[in-house]
Amino acid sequence: MSTTSPATARARQGLRRFLTDRPPAPERCGMCGAPVADTDHRHFVDTERRSLVCACPACFLLMERPGAGGDRFRPVPTRWLTDPRHRLDDRAWDRLRIPVGVAFFFRNAALDRLVALYPSPAGATESELEPDAWTAVLATSPLARLLEPDVEALLLRRTDDGCRCYLVPIDACYELVGRMRMLWQGFDGGAEARAALEAFFARADDRARPPTPEDRP
Repeated sequence: MSTTSPATARARQGLRRFLTDRPPAPERCGMCGAPVADTDHRHFVDTERRSLVCACPACFLLMERPGAGGDRFRPVPTRWLTDPRHRLDDRAWDRLRIPVGVAFFFRNAALDRLVALYPSPAGATESELEPDAWTAVLATSPLARLLEPDVEALLLRRTDDGCRCYLVPIDACYELVGRMRMLWQGFDGGAEARAALEAFFARADDRARPPTPEDRP
């Protein structure tokens, strides 16, 4: 009959800690470190690190004051706008050189140019965007004139019914990128990723509204 030494028992107990599932670490405010809700919390864009920073309500209110974040931290707005009249045909879409049916475009203030990205199994993938292609295809939309640098994006979706254009918070785009990266399977993404994509754009259609005079550049 074999026996287990105290040292072996302790070693097994220690290993068991690494084999058990642990709950994910809670999201925390990038300013004060306080826990924030897993969903429905606000963000800043850290323009130096080119990253999103989670914010608790108190820090967001504090940093939202004019000049509080300096040139580095910019609060992400909450508006969702749509431009139903702005339609792209296949030739216009091809000029953008986007190989998939969803892409978003934002103006990088530090680079002083528009950046084009699309969701992929590897995350957000950048696509080369020629300046004249932007002018010819997107600049005619009133949403392009309302676009806030770094914190908002023009989100385009191409389907068999045409191409829809939205102005959305930049964190919504990276939320979509994260979902696609997590759910993507096989060559075409799989049923679960397609369902998540449909749900995201159903939410976009529900939240987005046409621009009003209050939506000034």
